[in-house]
Amino acid sequence: MRLLVAALCLILASPSVLAWNAAGHRLAALIAWQQLSPASRECLAAALRRHPDHARWQERSGSGRASDIFAEAATWPDHIRDDRRFYDEGREPPTPPLAGLPDTARHKDWHYVDVDRNGRVQAGQLDQRIEELTLQLPVADDERLAWALPWLAHLVADLHQPLHVGHHEDHGGNDVEIENPFNHRLPFTSLHSWWDDLPGPPWLRGKRLHHSTARLLERHPPPAMGNIRLWREESRALLDLAYPDAAGSLLPIVSTDFRERSRQIAERRVVASGYRLGWLLEAGLAARVSRETQ
Repeated sequence: MRLLVAALCLILASPSVLAWNAAGHRLAALIAWQQLSPASRECLAAALRRHPDHARWQERSGSGRASDIFAEAATWPDHIRDDRRFYDEGREPPTPPLAGLPDTARHKDWHYVDVDRNGRVQAGQLDQRIEELTLQLPVADDERLAWALPWLAHLVADLHQPLHVGHHEDHGGNDVEIENPFNHRLPFTSLHSWWDDLPGPPWLRGKRLHHSTARLLERHPPPAMGNIRLWREESRALLDLAYPDAAGSLLPIVSTDFRERSRQIAERRVVASGYRLGWLLEAGLAARVSRETQ
């Protein structure tokens, strides 16, 4: 009976997971915002105002500040999972075009890059798409830039979540069920989902979001910039630490030590993604501003 209850909890409570939760993406975006010059911030804000979902981001932000709108925009590629205006390629027919967007596909395989035990890519396009989107920053037309910015902000953060460069055989930890004694409402979940929630609750916004951002920046120094391949290999190198090794009554269990170690890793990765995203955006948008003002 206990095993049946556990299985039901997993089936009912574990959604299809694609990324850090909204808190992780907002935190990374706010860290990135702080790396931008005033001119690049204005360029980014102006581009987002042309996006058809800008009004939604403004409302959700609660403040209307450009930085908070950018933080909401960074969650957009996950929100469209449940938006009927968009479709899953290969499974559903294309939905009608949306003014201001080059396509309405959900691009679910952009959120991860699965590797085998030797590090060879088996599925997913995460690192490839970051590179392509980065190259668009200085040259894309206004419509494509408005679409590319939320994707780039989102995917850079995804690449820094270790299980988004996960093992192909367990779908980046989505097929690994764990026991979490620290969450009495959801004691059983997937490993991937548990990692996604480490940066904070998905409703984190406003003053608490900004306080959390400041705390992270105080606790963790800037990373080396590196390149997209390095970021992928950093996440892959953390995979051995991403799986709990203690046995619970039914499943691998989250111990106190594992929880604390994982939180520290998640914090460092969110901070690293925020800095690196900011540096990418500054290089691309500054070049765009310079070109447009010549």
